[in-house]
Amino acid sequence: MKSLSTLTALAALLGCTLALDAAAATIRVQCEARPGRAKISVDAKSLAAGRYSTSVMSGSNIATFPATAAVGGEIETDYDSNPADIAAGATAISPTFITGGLVVAKVLDASGNTVIVDAVTCRVRTR
Repeated sequence: MKSLSTLTALAALLGCTLALDAAAATIRVQCEARPGRAKISVDAKSLAAGRYSTSVMSGSNIATFPATAAVGGEIETDYDSNPADIAAGATAISPTFITGGLVVAKVLDASGNTVIVDAVTCRVRTR
């Protein structure tokens, strides 16, 4: 688990604030990079009613999932380089989107304010 100081520094770097309330939103980010494929999943829970988008960044690469309504306080968004997953609704990213094995993901409210942010180390497969 990341330390509060690490998350606070990350939030400052990204120009956002962190909610420290026990009932605050939570985020789970999963990612995988392998030759010819990159995929990222961002799931958020305990969101207030409304519309939210997600944004992912790795190195200088940035992608945004369009705003979607939270259902039961949750949103789930996917980013992928696989054409079948893109056709199923994932936001398209390049197979080399994930650089350095690190992804920063954030959930944004309808006004573009950051609700929650996290940085994760991705699973990197060589084949």
